[in-house]
Amino acid sequence: MSDRLSASAIVPTDVPARYLKQLVAHLGRKAEVQPEPQGQRLVFGAGSCLLAEVNGALRLDATAETREELQRVEEVVGRHLERFGRRDRLVVAWHSRP
Repeated sequence: MSDRLSASAIVPTDVPARYLKQLVAHLGRKAEVQPEPQGQRLVFGAGSCLLAEVNGALRLDATAETREELQRVEEVVGRHLERFGRRDRLVVAWHSRP
């Protein structure tokens, strides 16, 4: 599993819990939701994204087996969060991790 690809984004917001809950409720219809000590993980086939509240922000940690699957997870989670947070001008900027 160490060869999985990963990327992360930290999205500053005054209400990270609200956005985390909204993403889980909405995307949980299409993805499996797995509670974890750090937050909630959304599992999409070969990829997943851990959503966690951290110091006035929502942290997104995406992992996948292939570049295409990672990009799909980033696109789905990022697009939905930006849409939900349009009024708060949320922007998701993914950063690849080694």
